[in-house]
Amino acid sequence: MMQKEHTIDRPKEKTALTREEILTRLEREDVQFLRLMFTDLLGMNKNVEVPRSQFEKALDGQILFDGSSIEGFVRIEESDMILVPDLGTFRIFPWDDDREGRVARLICDIHNPDGSAFAGCPRQTLKRQIACAGELGYEMMAGVEAEFFLFELDEEGYATVSTHDRGGYFDLAPIDKGETCRRAIVRSLQALGFDVEAAHHEVAEGQHEIDFRYSDALQVADNLATFRFVVRKVARDFGLHATFMPKPVFGINGSGMHTHQSLFTLEGENAFYDPEAEFQLSETAMQYIAGLLKHAKGLCPLTNPLVNSYKRLVPGYEAPTHIAWSERNRSPLCRVPARRGIGTRIELRMPDPSCNPYLALAGMLAAGLDGIRNGMTPPEPVNKNLYKMSKRERARHKVDSLPGNLCEAVQALEKDRVLLDALGEHISENIIRAKKAEWQEYIAAVHPWERERYLRTY
Repeated sequence: MMQKEHTIDRPKEKTALTREEILTRLEREDVQFLRLMFTDLLGMNKNVEVPRSQFEKALDGQILFDGSSIEGFVRIEESDMILVPDLGTFRIFPWDDDREGRVARLICDIHNPDGSAFAGCPRQTLKRQIACAGELGYEMMAGVEAEFFLFELDEEGYATVSTHDRGGYFDLAPIDKGETCRRAIVRSLQALGFDVEAAHHEVAEGQHEIDFRYSDALQVADNLATFRFVVRKVARDFGLHATFMPKPVFGINGSGMHTHQSLFTLEGENAFYDPEAEFQLSETAMQYIAGLLKHAKGLCPLTNPLVNSYKRLVPGYEAPTHIAWSERNRSPLCRVPARRGIGTRIELRMPDPSCNPYLALAGMLAAGLDGIRNGMTPPEPVNKNLYKMSKRERARHKVDSLPGNLCEAVQALEKDRVLLDALGEHISENIIRAKKAEWQEYIAAVHPWERERYLRTY
């Protein structure tokens, strides 16, 4: 939970391989299969895998798949979709399978059969917001701190919530028994081109964090999707189950995904830094903060998309519950870390790692840009511990609260025209429909707490 200082020099641009260079590498490295990867609206990694005979066709964006089988994509009568690969995302997975051969991947955008962009593609939704920022003269840079748990499997191979270690924050082996698995995850990430900055045990038993270098918003979203896949795959190789579920165990800290964000000018300057301004935060930074705070409730279905997400957003476990900002303490929803100059940034503390990274970043960027476009002014920073402030004190400071559950969050999104427009009609309607269905299923179920509380009493 403690703030780690991310590397602050701006990442260098990486040159993408050409189609011919990728084909040469596939041949030279004896790659047998190519995974064309994408995410559905709920952030689940999906892929269509093709053999060597289809590599050229895949690189040319000629692979069709049945979109009607993917959550929130298209109806059965209009099911064909096209996978258009981003050649800059080409990677060869670092693990070998002697029986099946090496495997590579490309992250894809989803297009309609006529070649037009599919309105339900999360990756292109983020690209649209990136383009909106570009029209205002900005580029979003982001860095995330995605936490996860490592749990044991039972005799039948199913996940449990029993942890294999008793470690705490920054503990070492033998207390931290996840150390070996965590190192293997780091090695795999590095082989895939990640610039890993730190890896350590987190606060709760069985909880871990691996931080990779900040970058432009699209690459961060791609990295997050890849990160979750790699963590779960390597954990399984160690006989463990990795989960990004926000609150898997009652009574201990949940897993968050604090998201650091800043805007850079097209000339490469940090637009949030002004050495002459109060807090050395530019007018642009203050407006961006105001936008995040204004849209915080509506953002929740994107940044905290599960019923379980709101079991983390409760007092007592370091997760934010109130809508405020500070340039000092860690209790508000939004804070500004101490670093200034090129490292000036805003940290949004509510997101959790179960989110669809493309939609979450698109929503955050849309909220911040709305603050800039409309010249919003944030309230005064709250430098008291919000966890210990009374309801009356919070009212005096005009501090509102985040939604208490997924139902309230969806209702907030339904009223947020800026975020609905950023998502587009197709995605917003399908996200709202899916989340309402999830909530209805949850409240209709009979939970163990209810049986323990009522079964013998009534």
